Amino acid sequence: MATLPVYDSSGAEVGKYEIDPSVFSETINKQLLHDVVVMYQASARQGSHKTKSRAEVAGSRKKMYRQKGTGNARAGHRTSNIRRGGGHAFALRNRDYSYRLPRKAVRLATRMAIAGKIQDDRVMVVDRLSLDAPKTSVIAKMLKGMGVDGASTLIATADHSPEIYKSARNISGVSVLPVSDLNALAVLKPKRMIVTREAMDRLKENAAKPQGSSQEPAAS
Repeated sequence: MATLPVYDSSGAEVGKYEIDPSVFSETINKQLLHDVVVMYQASARQGSHKTKSRAEVAGSRKKMYRQKGTGNARAGHRTSNIRRGGGHAFALRNRDYSYRLPRKAVRLATRMAIAGKIQDDRVMVVDRLSLDAPKTSVIAKMLKGMGVDGASTLIATADHSPEIYKSARNISGVSVLPVSDLNALAVLKPKRMIVTREAMDRLKENAAKPQGSSQEPAAS
């Protein structure tokens, strides 16, 4: 059983939150976490790299000089890959690096990432976080009160909250995601994770559901 500190929106500690990491996953498979993280990183690659082959380089296709009798090495045309300005022997082409692992494996990795974060004492709970309008100073004050200002931090909310997102997007290293959009990479990448009490309750509720349920943390 883990005990997480609970803070208010000003960053003052107001209580404790008891949670068992095994609710999310009894074991943590590092290989699965690695595979899922690499999948997300591969899918984020733009893949727009391209170099010209010999056929695509502009230049004369005439043999530069006769084969024998010049004292020089044998040479073909100027677009050869061994000459400056020539084409590439194995030219790069646009490609799609994305691929998908099984959905159950991706969702399990998300739960493992959350369990690992809790076991490492990297998770904090905020009792209530609600803003009527975007206000960066409110989020900055909360982070400073929690002692995580300057550290990469993920703020997990129960639902989409444009006000919280807009308030935190100007703070370096801080990201905001609703519970439905959490994934292994988003959880593992930042050093700290701040979860609202409502979001933590929802995570526990979703973790207790069958693996095939669509209400689990997202596998996107």
